[in-house]
Order: sequence, then structure tokens, then C-alpha cells
Amino acid sequence: MNIDHFQPTFEYAKQLDKDDPLACFREEFYVYPHSIYMDGNSLGLLSKRAERTLLETLEDWKRYGIDGWTKGKHPWFFMSEKLGEMMAPLVGAFVDEVIVSGSTTVNLHQLVATFYRPKGKRTKIVADELTFPTDIYALQSQLRIHGFNHYTQLIRVKSRDGRLIEEDDLIAAMTDDVALIVLPTVLYRSGQLLDIKRLTAEAHKRGILIGFDACHSVGAIPHSFSDWDVDFAYWCNYKYVNSGPGSVGGLYVNRKHFGTNPGLAGWFGSKKDIQFDLEHTFIPAESAGAYQIGTPHVLSIAPLIGSLEIFAEAGIERIRQKSLHINQYFMNLIELELADMEFVIGNPREDERRGGHVCLEHREAARICKSLKENEIIPDFRAPNIIRLAPVALYTSYEEVWRVVQTLKKIMTEKEYEKFSNEREVIA
Repeated sequence: MNIDHFQPTFEYAKQLDKDDPLACFREEFYVYPHSIYMDGNSLGLLSKRAERTLLETLEDWKRYGIDGWTKGKHPWFFMSEKLGEMMAPLVGAFVDEVIVSGSTTVNLHQLVATFYRPKGKRTKIVADELTFPTDIYALQSQLRIHGFNHYTQLIRVKSRDGRLIEEDDLIAAMTDDVALIVLPTVLYRSGQLLDIKRLTAEAHKRGILIGFDACHSVGAIPHSFSDWDVDFAYWCNYKYVNSGPGSVGGLYVNRKHFGTNPGLAGWFGSKKDIQFDLEHTFIPAESAGAYQIGTPHVLSIAPLIGSLEIFAEAGIERIRQKSLHINQYFMNLIELELADMEFVIGNPREDERRGGHVCLEHREAARICKSLKENEIIPDFRAPNIIRLAPVALYTSYEEVWRVVQTLKKIMTEKEYEKFSNEREVIA
């Protein structure tokens, strides 16, 4: 696929779909028949394979009862480890460095409780002011648990423009009083992709541990956490990985930290072969499995088995290639068709600096999102003025992107948005 010969026509969009090597995977998903789904960066669509593996797991429960822990299509006892192995290629890790467990916030608490070890004047944690609020809440509470004032000990690096965070500013904050750094791989509003490799190297030069929130990159962007020597990472699986609402998350711990006792110990972090000895002496697993806390949420994990089968076949490199291409096509259409309508593309334009969604800014963003929904297009609003639109490589077509831009043009030209209030819904 080549964007150099871009044309704004419907015929060109159809040709791009014809040439798309991932187009066949669209049939794997329950795509909305009469609307266009552009919110996969918030909740991915259901795939037929995810549905199948959930139903297979229910059948195991129905058939085997408690013996489902070791019998059936997907035995539960090793399910988290199996899925960690399946997820490892998506984050560029060794199979024993990844485990499917917990949720974004629970896993962040676990990892900070494990790796935040204030000593001497090294007591501060560095984050950024544009990160998702749950990360800030968790970091503040961890500082309070250690008896620190989170107003002074949590450093939130400022954005120069309210959209992006400069790596140079993050590096400047890596002072000799910092014990830990926690940053997003991709900023959830603007879609900026940070230079993970550079930031990790700079942190380690200064003797600081660094971890990443990969919620907005896993499933859309290739990672090389092991090669980059990232200390830890965590993410949800219900966005680009399409594992379902509230699905179980994932975490990565670099092998060099194996043997570090989890800050929050629980029985499912035990060494597997002695877990059911039920002794009161905790012996952690010799892998990322040590950082599990409680019993796996089996029915919330099951859809991920089918979903990851699709990723193994499609390949994360090909997914990234299409994601970059279809988003560039999207931005080209926006600039051509929506000129003089006060839209601003708020995400970085360079391939190496952008994630999986287009950040479209407009002062009437909330009203425009409501009008898009009335036109059977599902967008995503983020206050105060951002429309997030995510063409997902596995199931979004170029024709759909073309139709979204034409609908936006109609909404603005005919002022359809004016009948709505410029306030977000309860769920944005």
C-alpha cells in the first residue's frame, strides 16, 4: 500500500481495501452492520474467536466443575502463564517475563509496591501531567503509604503545549532525588508515542528504575521491552487487543528483577509446583508469575485466548504498518475535506511519534461527537475539545474512514451539531 498517490475519492478508498493484506481479518469480528466503529482505542470489538474460547471455557466449567483447573480445552491453572506466552511477542519480551493478571490499576499498585524503594534522598516519583488519572491516583496513594507528601514527592512533568510531552523535559526531571519513573508509552489524549528506548537508557544512566503504562500501545504498536531493558510495564487488554470490557490486564517484569519479592504477595504468585501445598511461607514463582495476586478471573481471561490467536496470524509488524498507513490516509482526508472548519490534528505527524488513533481537536468537540453518533458513527470524546478516532488495523476499512470524513463534512456544513449541548455524556 502506498500513500504517495493519495486521492480523496471513494474509488481510491475501495482500491486501498482491495490491496490491504489484513482485510481478511475483518471477517473475524462482529462489525456493526449499519454503523462505523471508531472507538477501538477505548474498547475493541468482539471477535468470533474470542467468543469461541469464552464459550469453550464455559463448557469446561459445565463439564468438569472443579476439575476444570487441570482438564478441558483451556485448563485454568496455567491459563495466565499460557496467555503470557502468547502475549510476549506483542511487547517484545521473553515468555517468562509476561503474565496475564489483574487490571491496569491493580498491576500498577503491585509494580510500584515492588520497585519503589525510597532510600536516602531518592524518594521522588516522576510521571507526567498528561497521563491517565488512574496512574496518578495510584502513585499518590503509594507515596502516602510510605509516609510521604504526594504533593511534593510526585513530580508531574509539564507539557509545553497541553498536547505533547517532550522527552528532553522528562530527562531533565531525572534528578538524583528520583527513585522511580512511571510513564505512558502512548499519551491517551493526543496519541503521542514516547521514545521508550531513549527514556529507559537515560533513566538507567542515572540509576533510576523506569516502568511504562502500555494501555494505548499494546496490540497497535510493536515493542521491544526486553531489548530496551525496560524494568516493568503494565496494560489493559480490552482496547486494541479486543479481549472484552473489564478484561484481565497484563504485566511485564524484566528477567533481571526475578527474585525480587512482590510488594503485594498473594497465593497465585506462588511457585506453581508447590502452590497447593498451602504453606504460610511464600515462595514466589521464578517468573513474572510471581507478581500475580489472586485467583485468575477465568471467564474474563478466556476471550483473550481467541483474540491472541488472531494477533499471532496477523503479526504485530503488519498491524503497525497498516495502522500507520490508514491513519495517514485519514489525516490526508481531514486536511483536504475539512479545511477551514476549525479542526486541528493534535497528534504528532511523524510515524515514530504517533500511536494508533487520530486526535482531532475542535471547540465544539462534544457536540460533534453526539452528531457523529446520530449519524451511526461511534467516536470517542476527551475533554475539553478532543475527538479520538481510531481506525483499527484488524477490522477498520479504508471505505469506513472515507465515510467518516464525508459525514464530518456534512455535519459541519449543515451545522447538524448545533442541536446538541457541548457537554460530554456520563460515559465519554
